[in-house]
Amino acid sequence: MLQTLINAFKVKEIRRKVYMMLLLLLVFRIGCFIPVPGLIRSTFESFVDSGANDFLALMSGVTGGALSQGTLFALGIGPYINASIIMQLLGVGIPALENLSKQGEEGRKKISQYTRYLTIVLAVVQSIGIIVSFANSQNALDTQFFFGSKFLTGAFMTIMYTAGALLVMWLGERITDYGVGNGQSMIIFVGIIATAGELLLNKIRNFGTDDAGVKSIVSVVVFVLVAIVIFFAIVYVDLSERRVPVQYAKQIKGRKMYGGQSSNIPIRIAGSGVMPLIFSFSILSFPQLIASMVKNGDNGFARWWAQWMSGSSTNDWGVFVYSTVLCLLIFAFSFFYAQMQFNPEDVSKNIQQNGGFIQGIRPGKATENYLKKISNRITLFGAIYLSLIAFVPSVVFSFVSLDLVNVFSTTGILIVVSCAMEFEKQLQAQLMMKNYKGFLK
Repeated sequence: MLQTLINAFKVKEIRRKVYMMLLLLLVFRIGCFIPVPGLIRSTFESFVDSGANDFLALMSGVTGGALSQGTLFALGIGPYINASIIMQLLGVGIPALENLSKQGEEGRKKISQYTRYLTIVLAVVQSIGIIVSFANSQNALDTQFFFGSKFLTGAFMTIMYTAGALLVMWLGERITDYGVGNGQSMIIFVGIIATAGELLLNKIRNFGTDDAGVKSIVSVVVFVLVAIVIFFAIVYVDLSERRVPVQYAKQIKGRKMYGGQSSNIPIRIAGSGVMPLIFSFSILSFPQLIASMVKNGDNGFARWWAQWMSGSSTNDWGVFVYSTVLCLLIFAFSFFYAQMQFNPEDVSKNIQQNGGFIQGIRPGKATENYLKKISNRITLFGAIYLSLIAFVPSVVFSFVSLDLVNVFSTTGILIVVSCAMEFEKQLQAQLMMKNYKGFLK
């Protein structure tokens, strides 16, 4: 990774792209500190950081603390990510969207435009949900700038948060166009790193006191060692893949001979990435968000859900039920996303059309069943891996410091590793293209 960065900065074009990416990320971080009138931040921040809602605590960590502080970029890139996921799911079930995705560049532009429209809708809904269910129920609305009207206060905050989410979406798209790598992933990466850095700095500031200082030093040292071990394990599994060998027969077309070579089909263990985790946590947190909007969250369903279906439940059986349901959802979405990314039927047809075959397996239906069997086995191990990632880091870091659990747990740790690896791959691809250009010249 370090050598790749050094080589990238030696090339003027790539260096310019990296500087552009850093400049746009700096604009994003500045927006995370711009206050929005209408919210008593101390009350709202204490409520979000208390862990009463697991999904809000996670989203606050992803946005670099902007959500808990109620700033302009409080929603972050979340609405756009959710809109992209929904469009992917609809693309599987709606033939019209599926046909658009196969129409090349024009079809992708239309899908991107639909994704932006859906982002606006989700940003408005999410803004209203946060303001009504949490800020208002905790008496955290400040109406002194809006003639004492809660409606005007909520409407203004909804407009500002929606505008902030759209601006973050625009920054992500500009990073993708003029920077290096995926802009949305880099924004999430920077948000998590910023939150983790702030927590670590707070620990370091406590070094001056006696008892708290010793405890802070021990917690930081143990945290760094444990984080290195977990990062290594995640990278090791994330790079693991099953390679299915494919042999292509020789074909004579005109005066030239094609084929006669061997290749392989890589099937990754963690091919679905972090999406099953995000979807599982969203589904378990959404009912709690809706229930808290009714009667200021003081109702039987909200209390039952917080006791039995919340990760922060004080009931041991509630934690067990929550963990079981979460694992089942992770398994279900892992297999669902595996089918979206790797279709054995399409792969089998492509192999057969190009004159290829898997040794010992008949082309056609037999090859499809063979690939499906391998994919299901690998997906099973990937689902088990994601289930362990969902709980092991949280348990390990809770022994070190409870402050670090919300950031370095579940999706946070996977997003950091995945974004870093994706950034390195993009740099290597840019360097390779530059070398090819130089060779052709």
